[in-house]
Amino acid sequence: MNRFEQLLSSSRVIILDGAMGTMLMARGLQAGEAPEKMNMQHPEVVAEIHREYIQAGSNIILTNTFGGNRFRLKRHGLDNQVREINLNAARLARQVADEFGDMVVVAGDIGPTGEMMKPLGVLTFEDAKQAFAEQAAALSSGGVDVIWIETMSDINEVKAAVEGAKSVTTLPIVATMSFESRGRTMMGNTPEQLVELGKQYQLSAVGANCGKGPQELEAAIAKMRAVDPDVTLIAKANAGIPKLIEGNLVYDGTPEVMAEHAERVSQFGVHFIGACCGSSPEHIQAMVQVLRKIA
Repeated sequence: MNRFEQLLSSSRVIILDGAMGTMLMARGLQAGEAPEKMNMQHPEVVAEIHREYIQAGSNIILTNTFGGNRFRLKRHGLDNQVREINLNAARLARQVADEFGDMVVVAGDIGPTGEMMKPLGVLTFEDAKQAFAEQAAALSSGGVDVIWIETMSDINEVKAAVEGAKSVTTLPIVATMSFESRGRTMMGNTPEQLVELGKQYQLSAVGANCGKGPQELEAAIAKMRAVDPDVTLIAKANAGIPKLIEGNLVYDGTPEVMAEHAERVSQFGVHFIGACCGSSPEHIQAMVQVLRKIA
């Protein structure tokens, strides 16, 4: 078993990290810039964010590669640097994790392409699969312990990401989707469909992340648990809902709000709990404190 599998075999709740993008923006990343550029231009900033999350209690950190596929990077003229960007990010996260011994897991973060798949768009399944394979191969080479597919809205894109990753690595794979207030993703997929896909592809865990805050995510998690009492679940909600204040996006979910959320999702038997957009090490620390009290 690798580090992720060892961690998964434990019965305790596993703490994930929080946001990367909003943390980078607070430290100099300009709006419209690719966060992934920071892996090469300012690796010390990315490393410090990883380090702060681990110090707050995170057992798993995600690489700064959410938009690291060729389609998203092309928007910034970086599509010829896919391998370099992902490899550097993985090595950077691995280096930081190893500072804390052998109990911190590095997850290779893979987000959506940002393109619409056929028949609604022009992206073919095979092109998406190849792009995800390219990214997963670099992350695997960089030393990640698990492939972490997240924030998906199209179940077919999840399939493409999973198949792409499986074609280049034997690492464990997890997948989460982003569900809206009506209980479905933007493309109309349901929590139950993701659970079924997890069984089909033998994923290590499935769940929900991002979305419109804790309440909607909790509803999606409840549906996943109801359809399969044994499924291993992930919950990584946004820190509330963003509001535009003086030109800046400010999330209304305080550390205390997210701690209460962590306690609620733990009651569904969620194995992996963390936070998404708008969160910080302070949010994770508050979540850790409440989860330790009820463990």
